[in-house]
Amino acid sequence: MKIRHCYLGLCVLGSVLPYSCFLPFLREHGLDLQRFIQQLFANQISGFFGWDVIVSSIVLWVAVLADRHQRRLRHAWLPLLGNLLVGVSLGLPLWLYLREVQTDA
Repeated sequence: MKIRHCYLGLCVLGSVLPYSCFLPFLREHGLDLQRFIQQLFANQISGFFGWDVIVSSIVLWVAVLADRHQRRLRHAWLPLLGNLLVGVSLGLPLWLYLREVQTDA
């Protein structure tokens, strides 16, 4: 098994697990951003994870945008879109997958 296949599996896992928590929130509260932020930072531990994900997301954007120019990474917009639609748990393995595909080519 090639590492890129592992990255694809992590893309699936990184999409399914976060949405398994987010979809029930959406069903109950709709897209209530104020409640979402309030619950995200409800205590110090959730705040820790919230800031960790926010900073990781920024790092992913910087890395993907730099890679787009340095390595001429094709489809660099896909991990950024994945990051916006799901989060770092999709954007990061998708970026690594695209890098592996380009390296193998």
